[in-house]
Amino acid sequence: MSTGEARRTLIGLCWVSPWLAGFLAFLMLPIGLSVWYSLTDYPLLEPPLWVGADNYRRLLHDDVFWRTIVNTLVYAAFSIPLGTALALWIATLLNRRGRLAMLIRAAVYLPTLSPIVATAMIWLWMFNAEHGLINGLLGLVGIRGPNWLKEPTWAMGALVIMSLWSVGQAAIVYLAALRGVPSSLYEAAEMDGVGRAGRFVHVTLPTISPVILFNVIVAIIVCWQVFAVPYIMTQGGPGRSTYFYTMYLYDSAFVYGQMGYASALAWIQTLIILFLTALTFMVSRRHVWYRVS
Repeated sequence: MSTGEARRTLIGLCWVSPWLAGFLAFLMLPIGLSVWYSLTDYPLLEPPLWVGADNYRRLLHDDVFWRTIVNTLVYAAFSIPLGTALALWIATLLNRRGRLAMLIRAAVYLPTLSPIVATAMIWLWMFNAEHGLINGLLGLVGIRGPNWLKEPTWAMGALVIMSLWSVGQAAIVYLAALRGVPSSLYEAAEMDGVGRAGRFVHVTLPTISPVILFNVIVAIIVCWQVFAVPYIMTQGGPGRSTYFYTMYLYDSAFVYGQMGYASALAWIQTLIILFLTALTFMVSRRHVWYRVS
């Protein structure tokens, strides 16, 4: 490397040094410490004690750990498909010109900007068994609503329904993708006698399939990190039927004071998300169509 190249490299490193310092201090250092803590018994108020892989072996025999995995999988299995279908349907409805189009799009996106705690409190009232809006509406048609948040089956269903409240962000992304579908494809399909439903299945969905893949992966990550809403609405009950993975991680660290065990839970969570993301990419190879410009 010549003197000029070395000088330019040094100047470049100086310019990016604030970012490098932040990257090392606020990302790489915490990651390294979490790996170290996951191999120790660390009760927060005492120095970490090396235990090797004991925390990971403990996970294999932890019934609460397996219960949280099942609960999170059930939650994701319902909320992701329902959220994807609802967001696509909303985006299709919004993909029309009109005077009120911008206002309606803003209204659809607005729930995603609402504070999570405030939103959870509103839904907590809506799911109230005696005075809630949902059971009140069901009572108008002669249906006695369930005790949503106090029965194991209905509590999980209530959280899935509540997750659909924030599909506006995905719907706006789908709307942008729909605007990018070439009109020539629709015209060709219409000339071949393909109906509206057929055009949606054979033209729209394949064309926006990369965007669907993106939103599904984001939804997987969000589902495996769900915490605030169930923590406020059900506290993991009844009978731990809505006790999710991140709630157990939080309790292990800050309620039980087992930071080493919580760090092991965090790394297992990371591996689960990476595995599910890789699996989604593998499955999508036959179903996602990328346009070549």
